[in-house]
This record gives sequence, C-alpha cells and structure tokens, in this order.
Amino acid sequence: MNTSETFKTFVDNLKISNKDDISYKYNRITKALNKSFYNELDSSTIHSLQVGSYGRKTAIDGISDLDMIFEISDADFKKYDSRKHNGQSDLLQDTKKSIQKTYSNTDIRGDGQVVVVDFNNYVIEVCPANLQSDNSYKYPDSKNGGSWKITKPRQEISELNSFNQTTSQNLKNLCKMTRTWKNKNGVKMGGLLIDTFCYNFLKENENHHSSTYSNYDELVRDFFQYMSELSKEQKFWYAPGSNQKVYKKSDFHSKAKKAFNNAVEAIDKKENKTVYGIWRKIYGYKFPYPKEILENSENYTDSEEFIENQYPVDIKYNLNIDCLVKQQGFRDDLLSRIKILRSTKKLKFYITENEVPQPYQVKWKVKNLGPIAKRRNMFRGQILNDKGKEIRNENSNFNGEHYVECYIIKNGVCVATDRIDVPISM
Repeated sequence: MNTSETFKTFVDNLKISNKDDISYKYNRITKALNKSFYNELDSSTIHSLQVGSYGRKTAIDGISDLDMIFEISDADFKKYDSRKHNGQSDLLQDTKKSIQKTYSNTDIRGDGQVVVVDFNNYVIEVCPANLQSDNSYKYPDSKNGGSWKITKPRQEISELNSFNQTTSQNLKNLCKMTRTWKNKNGVKMGGLLIDTFCYNFLKENENHHSSTYSNYDELVRDFFQYMSELSKEQKFWYAPGSNQKVYKKSDFHSKAKKAFNNAVEAIDKKENKTVYGIWRKIYGYKFPYPKEILENSENYTDSEEFIENQYPVDIKYNLNIDCLVKQQGFRDDLLSRIKILRSTKKLKFYITENEVPQPYQVKWKVKNLGPIAKRRNMFRGQILNDKGKEIRNENSNFNGEHYVECYIIKNGVCVATDRIDVPISM
C-alpha cells in the first residue's frame, strides 16, 4: 500500500459502525418528546438537533457520548421560566418522564443540564432548549436554584461544514484522526477542543487546504508539531462559529510532541516495511497494516489482543501508571529513574493516578518485542484481568523492547489508558 491508499483506508476505518442503531434511538427519543411537549405530534425528526461531535460529523467509531437538543416551544419556555422554584429542574424531570414512557427499562437520569439515557456502550444526553432569534439556544441548568445558559451548536456546525468544504474535506478527516490519537495515547481532551485545534491549524496553514491522502503523512506531522508548540499556560481557546470558551482538561504537549517525532520517523522510513508499526504508535489498531507485511514482521503474533476489538474506546479520564523495580541486595527504584534496566529484576506496575469514578474494571496488556521474544515464542500481548489490587507483577527475564498498557473499563467502554515502555539490556 502506498501513502494515499494507507491513509484513505485509515479514514474509512474510523467510520461509525452503529449509525443505524444510533439513529433509531435518536428518532424514538424525539418521537416520545414530541408526543409529550407538542400535543401528541407523531414525528421522530422535527424539533430535534444532533449536536456534539456526532452532529458536527467529526465523531469516530466507538463514540460513547452522543448529544441532542430537543427544541421546546416559546410557550413551554415561559411556563418553566415563570416557576418560582427551579423550573429548570422541572423541565429536566418532565423530559426524563417523557423518555421513560418509551424506554421504561433503560437507566435514565437527570444530570444538572441534560437527561442522560444510558444504552449499552453509549449514552445519549438530551438537552431540552429554546431556540432564540439569533439561532442560539437557552438550556436549563438546575444547579444553585436554577438558571438558563446559552449554547450555539448551530453556528459551530455551520462553520465547520463551511470550512470543511474550503479545506477539501481535510478538516473533518484531521478531526477524526486526532480523536484516534487521543484514544490510543490516553489523552484527556474534549471533542470540541480537538475540532478547534484542527480548525485553527488549517486556518494558519493554507498549504494543507489542498492536501490529499498522498501527503496526509505531512499533514499530521505538521499538525502534531503545531499542537506541541501551543502555549502550555493557555487554559482555553475559542470554538469556531460560536466563539464559546473551550477549556483544556489536561496537558497534551508531551504526547503531541511524541506523535510528531513518530511521524517524522515514519516519513523518513516511508519505503520501509516497519513504517506501519510506527504509525500504529500514533494511531493504534485502526491504522491499516497490510496482512502479508504484518504477519512477516519481527514482532507479529496471531494471539495478540487489542482493546479496540473488545470495547469501544473513548478516553475521558486521566490515568497514569508507574513501575517499581526490585532486586535483592539493591534499593528499590522507579523505572523512570533508571537509564538501563538489567534483566533478572522484579517489576511492579501500579496505578499512580486514576480519575475514573468507581465502579470500573482494570485490565493489563504485556507485550514483549525483539528477536529473543520471537525465538522463545514469548511475544504475549493478551488483555489480562486485574486481580483486584490494581497491580501487575512481572520480571525482566530477557533483553529487548517491551511495554505494559493499562486500561480502565467503565459501563462497557474503555475510558482511560496509559502505557510504559520497558527497555531491557544485559
């Protein structure tokens, strides 16, 4: 496969596989709300707007949070607004009750500003809102006694659609690829911030407006360089179209810099068969790897498992793991402080930071690489259950490159991940 074929296949791999199911549930929720709020109106589409990354058409397969606005009438808005005691909460409760008539066995709950409808592997967050004359929406916030907030998803959708045409579809393709990088590398970053970064980058780099799949390698290289050089002190950026403030949720610079370095290496080795493995360091399993090349690669094993094949991956929380190195007669030390890790060490991998609220599951993956692993048939690479202590004990038995990944699964979705590389020498 050449660069053009590879990146076209990559983008195709990101298409949402359960769109029909999502549309079906959007429509049923809309129909239930129309019956309640519009006098038995029998419509599954009117008064409903798909928003968020799904509505902006920048979402990828595995999306676990979908958003919709249900437009309430001016009369209903005035009715809830005129109530003395938190009419916003009443509106959310009435929205919840209306949906429960259709989804009586589904977990449905109010969450301050939206009603969350919890399906298997994804949720739809329903926001009842009143359309204003400037095409913005007033939506309820039930906290602190109740108030109305402003959101402008129509303007964001319109601006992204327009600029996507200007950039020959490169804007939305870049947004989708960046989401894949986020999920592979455990970057806690909201979808609107990703779309904002991609938009701003292309605004500043007109040379990439006409990029084709054949030079997408250079497009993503330049984008990751751009991200890595953004101010670390900056806390928010302005979203395209709406100009609303979009805040960063965690530092992303070091992982963007690592992706840039990997992209540089991949471009340098474009004609080398190892290039696919380098791109997978950035984008993970969704990046195509020709079967005949993969199966003949030095580190291939047909028993390797990938978290993307077992769960939807949609990173929402920070996770950090570390490794304590032990050997009898020596002082314990952290792997990050050891320049060269010798064999015959005991390794204790453990979680140092986990933002995911309980309950959740912890899983691990240990992968051995290199000629010794191949000779011993010890590549490993299976997804392993944690034994309840959030610890994984291993030994540095032989030389080579190795890595350990940790995954947090909540409600059937992988919502956090981290990785440690473990180089072992004689």
